[in-house]
Amino acid sequence: MPHERRDSLTKGEKTLHDQSNLLPKRQLIFCLCIVSIAQLISFMDQNGISTALPTIAIDLNARNTISWAGTASLLANTTFQMLYGRLSDIFGRKTIFVSAILLLAIGDLVCGFSTNATMFYVFRGVAGIGSGGITNLAMIIVSDVVTLEQRGKYQGIIGSMIGLGSVTGPFLAAGFVSRGTWRGLFWMLAPMGALNALLAACCLPSKKSVTTFQEGMKKVDYFGVLTSSVGTIFLLIPISGGGAYFPWNSALVISMLAIGTVSLVLFVLVEWKLAKIPMMPVSMYRNPAIVILLTQSFVLGAVYQSAVYYIPLYLQNAHQYSAIVSAAIFAPLAGIQAVMSTLSGLWITRFKNYGFVIRFGFGMWTLGTGLALIYGRQTSPAVLVVIHLVAGIGIGCVFQPMLVALQAHSTKARRAVIISNRNFNRSAGGACGLAISAAVLQARLRATLPADYSYMVDSTYALPKLDGATPSAVLDAYMAASHTVFIVQLPLIALCFVGSMFVKDRGLAPKD
Repeated sequence: MPHERRDSLTKGEKTLHDQSNLLPKRQLIFCLCIVSIAQLISFMDQNGISTALPTIAIDLNARNTISWAGTASLLANTTFQMLYGRLSDIFGRKTIFVSAILLLAIGDLVCGFSTNATMFYVFRGVAGIGSGGITNLAMIIVSDVVTLEQRGKYQGIIGSMIGLGSVTGPFLAAGFVSRGTWRGLFWMLAPMGALNALLAACCLPSKKSVTTFQEGMKKVDYFGVLTSSVGTIFLLIPISGGGAYFPWNSALVISMLAIGTVSLVLFVLVEWKLAKIPMMPVSMYRNPAIVILLTQSFVLGAVYQSAVYYIPLYLQNAHQYSAIVSAAIFAPLAGIQAVMSTLSGLWITRFKNYGFVIRFGFGMWTLGTGLALIYGRQTSPAVLVVIHLVAGIGIGCVFQPMLVALQAHSTKARRAVIISNRNFNRSAGGACGLAISAAVLQARLRATLPADYSYMVDSTYALPKLDGATPSAVLDAYMAASHTVFIVQLPLIALCFVGSMFVKDRGLAPKD
């Protein structure tokens, strides 16, 4: 029976049309430009909002719930991640890529018109669905149009958009906050996304699908979609809100955790025994390297997303820096990340070796995270920038090289699905990382705020305006809370560094 199951999986995956489409250099450059712009817009959206969160919280009267802005986006992003790979296998890369860009544009547009927190959170979720699709399809399209030997270089260039978007997003958000309105960020990104979608629809090369729409719909793993969606949503909502918005022992939290756990167990069973073309082929977990790399993706997602959200908050709350100054201090991390993403990709292409790059990256990231423990209220901007540079070097050497490693250990037929599963793990880790960080931040605030200011415990994202200068004891409490978040990040990224020692570098020879 196990052998029969493996054969049926192979047959099901062989019904998907091969979308490999190696392009001549001129076409390749144009294709990469379209994909890069979409990636840039996506990360400007994801990381720009972190700088504007305190202002948005005040404007929408949502100081005690604004963490849901990040959670809603990541929750939606995570829920649809695994589906994108198989949808693009069935219906074609271009169709799904354009749809994802349009979803992001619509979500951003309506976020800019939001009149209350609920409306804002819902459309942050819509934007998150689109953003997840862009990230997935950008990587999948690159894997279609270049060989594995060249993939490190080009994915490094695409990956640099993560850093560039992380730099420009906070600056743009800070500029809109200080000179106009935070809504301007979303009103700018929406038309940019719409134009990018038009260019992709008209100019992106694509192999015509040999499957009709009706035939394609029959191939969709509906039971897998249902069970994974229910499991993801019902687990991440209580994880994100437990202890802060819902008591951990409440019937709501307990029932959602139970339903989510059962749904994920059912999802694994569906993928293992029922799905003809599974979104998560269970057999790929027989490879120890893939297990380690996917686990690392979850953990690094938790650390990275926590850093992106909580370093700007530390700068604005504990240091009392303005949004534009905090963006300037944070920018070196994202900037060097973009540079190192490109350089690490060139290294992999030149030396056909990704193992050293990944180990070096996790080592530098661990060092930078450890150095962050010296942060205090009086830490000079120069010291902060140096530490951010160390961490950014590590991050740039990890994100795209890990993707190359995953593809080197996977078969060609599972190229799209391995990328989707990697991004699912990273997004799920990000959602959990934000939830854990919010919980420890609030718990530390509750323990350290002076009794007269205990009401501030719900204002974790925006320090309330006070008459006169903010007391040092209050700033010390926000500093202690941020420090606790940084402590949590260190052992997690150190675990990734240790795991990288057990991933064998098998070179860049294609695997059948």
